[in-house]
Amino acid sequence: MKTTLLLAALPAATIALPTWPWNKPHGHNKPLKYSGLDVLAKRAGLKYFGTAIDNVVLDNPTYISIAHNRSEFGQVTPSNGQKWMYIEPVQNKFNFTLGDQITVPAKKKGQLRRCHNFVWHNQLPDWLTGRNWTKPELVKVLENHIKHEAKHYYNDCIAWDVVNEAFEDDAVASLRKDIWLDVIGKEYIELAFKFARKYTKPGTKLYYNDYAIERVNNKSRAVAALVKDFKKRHIPIDGVGLQAHYTVGRAPSYDEQLATHKLFSDLGVETALTELDVRIQLPDNATLQAQQGAVYANSTKACLDADDCVGITVWDFWDPVSWVPSTFPGFGNADIWDANFTKKPAYYAISDLLRSYD
Repeated sequence: MKTTLLLAALPAATIALPTWPWNKPHGHNKPLKYSGLDVLAKRAGLKYFGTAIDNVVLDNPTYISIAHNRSEFGQVTPSNGQKWMYIEPVQNKFNFTLGDQITVPAKKKGQLRRCHNFVWHNQLPDWLTGRNWTKPELVKVLENHIKHEAKHYYNDCIAWDVVNEAFEDDAVASLRKDIWLDVIGKEYIELAFKFARKYTKPGTKLYYNDYAIERVNNKSRAVAALVKDFKKRHIPIDGVGLQAHYTVGRAPSYDEQLATHKLFSDLGVETALTELDVRIQLPDNATLQAQQGAVYANSTKACLDADDCVGITVWDFWDPVSWVPSTFPGFGNADIWDANFTKKPAYYAISDLLRSYD
């Protein structure tokens, strides 16, 4: 199975179960009218609650019926199909099939689309990484790729993750050593945003997206410095995506997350939780699932209480297609539906928290 290779190493934190309504034994005295997560999120003031969708599971009708249920998910993100290795597998030969398999049905169902991504150090084709480029050559390659992909999805994307994971996890949050930095230099980031603004539809939100920036730490401060510099020099940037790949027992608190949203909103950009999941160290049990629900609820509440957090996207919703087990051996069950397509306590944690804002 192809998975998104995002290595989220989060510092330890103690999770305390909150006292919100969902933390009571689930089951109401009388039936409640059903409302999916997106309906509840919009009532609570968000623009969307969404999910990533990967192409490997498109032949499963039960999965598809949930993924494109607009009541549950008002927005979708192609988790892999818009990445460089699939979009431009041969230089200047573009193939939008995998991206379209996600965006076209979503558009028909009236779901918003977040698009992911233009520039990343990973999942690049061999023709790009397997030769030496001059700086002018690689700048032209970068612009050409963004131009063609942005134009193909011109009417499809409310937002683009323009640059993904440009910072390292070292003590000083230095820029990641990759083909872009090595050949073009640090200005590749601003060039990507300039090209994105040039070729995307006016009004499309341009995001910087990264993991382990959900606390105020060296990495999130480095991203904030980038945003501040861009704003000062009028480089287009509209948002920061907090990937939010969390672990039960090590996730940031509500207060820590709210402070991070404020760090970016104070700079005049919106935020979103772009890849939310919460992995459990296996074997799973009811206590861990309750703690997982607390993390999902904390994250949802922080977004709702932030000034400019616009929405939440879970990084898929069904445990069997999660990227977690292949990347973090011994961990899993990170999503909000289990293998039997049963809603987990985490689903109800989110749902009941959103209801409390209605």
